[in-house]
Amino acid sequence: MLSGQNLQTLPKQRTLLGDAARRFARNKLALIGVAIVGLLVFAAIFADFIAPYPYDAADPTIALQFPSAEHWMGTDEVGRDVYSRIIYGTRISLSVGLGVMAIALLIGIPLGLAAGLMGGPVDYIIMRLVEVFTAVPALMLALLLISVFGGGLFNVILALGIVAWLDACRLLRAQLLSLRERDFVLAARTLGATSARIATRHLLPNAVAPLIVAITIGIPVAIFAEAGLSFLGLGINDPIPSWGKMVGNALSYMRVYWHLGVFPTLAIAITMLGFTFMGDGLRDAFDTSMNR
Repeated sequence: MLSGQNLQTLPKQRTLLGDAARRFARNKLALIGVAIVGLLVFAAIFADFIAPYPYDAADPTIALQFPSAEHWMGTDEVGRDVYSRIIYGTRISLSVGLGVMAIALLIGIPLGLAAGLMGGPVDYIIMRLVEVFTAVPALMLALLLISVFGGGLFNVILALGIVAWLDACRLLRAQLLSLRERDFVLAARTLGATSARIATRHLLPNAVAPLIVAITIGIPVAIFAEAGLSFLGLGINDPIPSWGKMVGNALSYMRVYWHLGVFPTLAIAITMLGFTFMGDGLRDAFDTSMNR
């Protein structure tokens, strides 16, 4: 029988989550990504307190001013403070990214579960549906949906979410096809566990890590897609600030008033960089082949 002293000297049990957290903490780029995303979330939540001016406050008498002590990033063509609009644009971009991923998961997870667990005709039908959506370029389908239903924040999120579920569905299906033949699943089935219990207690928890990585990488893709739609004039409607629309509106003035396009472009680039660093870090952290 082990004494209390011997119990204290036993090595701590290692877990997948603990190992992933340690690998993530050693990844400097991933930590930089977390810092960038944290700053973006902070700016989105406290935009009303951080921004020095309302995003729709226009003053034609100060239109097209260059960056100064009063207006750090200058003013746009109708006299709105560019810095304030970029701060408020953070809220719009994160709302789009999270909203699109929520819709994608609501569609992709049930279909991926059905395809991976049921197989047979159900899997065949779902995969043919995936192939049909894959055959149409995602941006073109989003443009079609927005052309039919109109622009606006909700319609943009809905249109992009409808075309973003494919990756979640395919990823979850592939994970389930791999996991359902593992020994622990066969043992649970032998002991009489129901299909629902096997799915919720054994399969889904082991398939969560790749989904988390996919979500983290999918958020900047959605933000970039919204910026592209707004750049084309089919995204967020004025006066709500969108980085893509700010870049699109700046095209007529860029030769002289460079600040109108440079600052929102930098905001998009930094956001993409932060989420990409964090997503790559999560992918490496959950990769068991990197475990030493």
